[in-house]
Amino acid sequence: FHCLCLRALKLSESSLRLRIADLGEKEKSKTMSRNPFLDPTLQEILQVIKPTRADWDTRIRVIDQLRDVLQTVECLRGATVQPFGSFVSNLFTRWGDLDLSVDLFSGSSILFTGKKQKQTLLGHLLRALRASGLWYKLQFVIHARVPILKVVSGHQRISCDISIDNLDGLLKSRFLFWISEIDGRFRDLVLLVKEWAKAHNINDSKNGTFNSYSLSLLVIFHLQTCVPAILPPLRVIYPKSAVDDLTGVRKTAEESIAQVTAANIARFKLDTAKSVNRSSLSELLVSFFAKFSDINLKAQEFGVCPFTGRWENISSNTTWLPKTYSLFVEDPFEQPVNAARSVSRRNLDRIAQVFQITSHRLVSDCNRNSIIGVLTGKHIQESLYRTISLHSQHHANGMHNVRNLHGQARPRNQQMQQNWSQSYNTQNPPYWPPPTQSRQQQNWTQNSPRNLQGQPPVQGRTWPVITQTQTEQKNQYKNGNRPLKNTSAGSSQNQGHIGKPSGHMNGVNSARPAYMNGVNSARPASKIPSQGGQMWRPRHEQ
Repeated sequence: FHCLCLRALKLSESSLRLRIADLGEKEKSKTMSRNPFLDPTLQEILQVIKPTRADWDTRIRVIDQLRDVLQTVECLRGATVQPFGSFVSNLFTRWGDLDLSVDLFSGSSILFTGKKQKQTLLGHLLRALRASGLWYKLQFVIHARVPILKVVSGHQRISCDISIDNLDGLLKSRFLFWISEIDGRFRDLVLLVKEWAKAHNINDSKNGTFNSYSLSLLVIFHLQTCVPAILPPLRVIYPKSAVDDLTGVRKTAEESIAQVTAANIARFKLDTAKSVNRSSLSELLVSFFAKFSDINLKAQEFGVCPFTGRWENISSNTTWLPKTYSLFVEDPFEQPVNAARSVSRRNLDRIAQVFQITSHRLVSDCNRNSIIGVLTGKHIQESLYRTISLHSQHHANGMHNVRNLHGQARPRNQQMQQNWSQSYNTQNPPYWPPPTQSRQQQNWTQNSPRNLQGQPPVQGRTWPVITQTQTEQKNQYKNGNRPLKNTSAGSSQNQGHIGKPSGHMNGVNSARPAYMNGVNSARPASKIPSQGGQMWRPRHEQ
């Protein structure tokens, strides 16, 4: 009994420390919310790293190229190529790699493919890729937990990780996409955190740091433990380890998991009793770095458990014992697998230090460039500065280009989704950027008085009537001839303004004088020089 009391007291003290730490994170995020530069800067970074239509198209072409190669491998004919990972979960950046699974033709049932067989098939695929001459930097990671083939597409320069029958990876990717549908801040946070981790060299599992999946789980856990919570414990979304239910007929198993998840997410979103968290993106990001700034110390006693949505004491969780990892982040969809098993003890101290430095700089610095410097890598910084320069140039010239700042046309949702569905016979991609909203400047010809005769005038204005005499005089000036006769209808005092209406420029109300709205516009009477009753003419003709 005495031992149980001591253990309960120890757990209570641990919970109290975590609660105090959470309150400290909240105060830091409140302090940072006063920084007027942070939120706009985060949006600028997201504008650069979020994928464009061209990025989607490039990855689709890579998938097609791999499908063509499969047809040349005798033992892989009939297999299909399925993307998974960040491309399916919609959590990839413009420079992100592509995860691909070669699904073997095995009817409708889910069959187990042994590791030895996967290694053999990937070996055949490796030779075919090398023979095609369209791929380079081929690397066969044969002894990994999941054997993969690392390649880079020759034309598109997209890094690819190819595996065999990776149904587990596809299922986890779908879960991350479903979670992103609960709150849009989740996706933005993941993109920012992944870019930050790459900039500080802590997003490489081969070198003993985080993989992208474990970083996504940390963001989920942060949104579960902030006050009030934004995401529920994942057991609310799916009550058990989802990978265990991938048995039997594949279509039936996947549909069953999707239906249960969709119903639980809808129930959570309709719950009016829960408190609403209205924290800004900057507040959530600052509190994220503060929460894990001592992760090396917390990891000695606690594990990150997105399934329950709280820190779990490792000694009290028998499925996590014996403690052989420096950091435990439980995979909620494949329990009790540790998603952060690649993180080494030495690197965990360095990771905690990076969290601390980032948290301190975001709280203390108010400079826009320092924010960009701590959150992004060099190539993103260069792209960001180039984008902002172009953006300023467009505004300075009063121009609006229907193409985005990277020189790529923005996609049209319906057409892109139709092309995807017809070409791949799969569900539409999770995200397409919104279509370009046309501005009035782009449709000036439709708004011109020349094209608006008989149409309702702008409120408070009447469209001028262009007479035949005015048209003739205008044509004479174009040909370098003077009008033979000045008429009252053609006098500059009585004629309507030819071209854009007074006070409007490209459809936008302007305070400029009417005669400045176009070369062909007539000056007002006060600006007409008196020349013996003759009509005013351009200066070069006088």
